[in-house]
Amino acid sequence: MKNHKLKVIALLLCTALIITQTACGEKQMEPVSDTGFYLNTSCTISIYDKSTDEAKDLISKSFALCEEYEGILSKTIEGSDIYKINHAKGEPVEVQEETLEVIKKSIDYGALSEGKFDITVGKLSGLWNFTGENPRVPAAADIDTAKATIDYRQINIEDNKVSLDNPETELDLGGIAKGYIADKVSEYLVGQGVESAIVNLGGNIVAIGEKTSGDAWNIGIEKPYSDRSDIVGSVKVKNKTVVTSGIYERYFEQDGINYHHILDVKTGYPAQTDVEAVSIVGDFGKSADCDALTTICLILGVEKGMALVESLDGIEASFVDTNGEVHYTSGMEFIPVE
Repeated sequence: MKNHKLKVIALLLCTALIITQTACGEKQMEPVSDTGFYLNTSCTISIYDKSTDEAKDLISKSFALCEEYEGILSKTIEGSDIYKINHAKGEPVEVQEETLEVIKKSIDYGALSEGKFDITVGKLSGLWNFTGENPRVPAAADIDTAKATIDYRQINIEDNKVSLDNPETELDLGGIAKGYIADKVSEYLVGQGVESAIVNLGGNIVAIGEKTSGDAWNIGIEKPYSDRSDIVGSVKVKNKTVVTSGIYERYFEQDGINYHHILDVKTGYPAQTDVEAVSIVGDFGKSADCDALTTICLILGVEKGMALVESLDGIEASFVDTNGEVHYTSGMEFIPVE
């Protein structure tokens, strides 16, 4: 099985992937950095403006936050809020405030996308099992059964309790949880006085502040199917979030056909799209929003996705289509590879 994890490469200085001098000739400080495996992906946090001991402590506490939020929002961890909802057979479940926040935002994006983004996709995504060792195309009858459980409008919230109209429905926050957690981790670091750092939770990047040299961060966007060896371009950002998603993140091949993990809830199968990857740039604190929008734009395709992003304040995007061409919105400061 081919299982390519999408990595958005943080180009921390002018030369891709190599620490060198900034354009203005000033040296960027060496970061204190560490990597852990959370949220079913590799997570890296790099802090530039703190002493080694303080940065290590902050990174350790940040990873503890990742683990804590994963324990609340995961579909598969027994005892999580989402696990409890999915096994309550429609009965109300008391959940934590963070869970309510993510679910409410997910419902908003369900409405914005006319159901293309739908966190009640859990039973269908479980059938496809893209994170398993041997995913296969599910039986058509099973797909039809799972499709019947999908409708974000059947989520009920009353005070701090969540219930589902259909007792067979399952929630899956995979399209938004990493972004939400990236926001929370970044907010924690800023609250601790960090002014120059990169938080990268499996492609959900938050660029905190700016480089210690005063320059903008240069975030490179990987060329689809390049296995992190090439980029299509980069964006310069200060205190922004950059989220990239692509049909090559998780996929498998069966009978000569590639099946990717971005599912069309109307058909029950991977979305037919002319987009291989989309990168969304938003303000600090908007990683969850950018996370949801990447999925929506992948399903919509280049033309409709561009139109949606152009209609949203404070959001920009670049698209790599299936011909390898790059398209970007009017306010996107995209720097193509020469």
